Amino acid sequence: MRTVSSLFWQGKQVLLTGHTGFKGAWMAFWLCQMGAKVTGISLPPNSTPNLFTLANIAQITNSHFTDIRDAGAVSNIIKQAQPEIVLHLAAQALVRPGYKDPLGTFATNVMGTANVLNAVRGVNSVKAVVAVTTDKVYKNLETGRAYKEDDHLGGYDPYSASKAASELIIASYRDSYLSEQGVAVASARAGNVIGGGDWSEDRLIPDAVRAWDSNLSLEIRRPNAVRPWQHVLEPLNGYLVLAEKLYLDCSLAGAFNFGPQTHEAATVQTVIELANRVYGRGSVFWGDGTKGPHEAGLLSLEISKAQEILDVTPRWNLLETIERTMGWYQQQRSGVNTHLLCGADIAAFSRAQEA
Repeated sequence: MRTVSSLFWQGKQVLLTGHTGFKGAWMAFWLCQMGAKVTGISLPPNSTPNLFTLANIAQITNSHFTDIRDAGAVSNIIKQAQPEIVLHLAAQALVRPGYKDPLGTFATNVMGTANVLNAVRGVNSVKAVVAVTTDKVYKNLETGRAYKEDDHLGGYDPYSASKAASELIIASYRDSYLSEQGVAVASARAGNVIGGGDWSEDRLIPDAVRAWDSNLSLEIRRPNAVRPWQHVLEPLNGYLVLAEKLYLDCSLAGAFNFGPQTHEAATVQTVIELANRVYGRGSVFWGDGTKGPHEAGLLSLEISKAQEILDVTPRWNLLETIERTMGWYQQQRSGVNTHLLCGADIAAFSRAQEA
């Protein structure tokens, strides 16, 4: 069972987009802990509080508040940074905001991805690119079958469609330009991610923490929706191992799913009931699934490719994921240093064995 190699990342020049976001801040923290030299491109943090600020990510990275829709600015930063590895996480990452701003979502997720990949052209230092998309890139027929990397792409809503389109952009740049340049390019499709340090709007666990800390009832729109929940360190470990492998073997370029074991996919209601039990307080109002725009009711991923080729296997089951997530928020609220909390989770994850 493969864990990221600290020795590999020591001294590596890494370009990380989206480093002010939830997953991006965790990624920046982990990379810098291993001794990587990280250049970040992102918009300013979109919530208060936020992990980027609490973990002092600006102080440990070469941080640029730049919109990935600005092709010239992105190109200039990448040329100056001369990265060996590019990790593209920046995105408009939510379904409901995608309905509210479809053009902004397409501009960020499609053209933003094209801008990053186009900026890599001619930068000879780059050996590997991992571009992160989502589990929602698949044409979801909700049959109960877990989706594999070679299944049809689709997207009912603007967010899902934008991410499916970005997969075509990634494949096009890989095949048309970057493979010839010697750059190995892969896309990473991850399931629903939870963990300490997320305060974004319209996300399940952050919404729960906000409501329960304010003595408000948490409203759940679709309690029966099934998703492949995983702790944030699970996909990040997968992205990093994938980047290591691509750096050494360009034949691995392609798409990879990262998620929990299929049987660990769970309903929103199950996640909230477990989170409520661990947190120790808070009420919930259960909706009937009719409120709001369309969202998929059932989604799960087949992860055998990542297991067989990368030796990346999930480490924490759903209960431990939720316990660690809610415990993070409780300890942070009680005054425990954010660096200690993130470092402790990374250390525990690195020690974990397959369940």
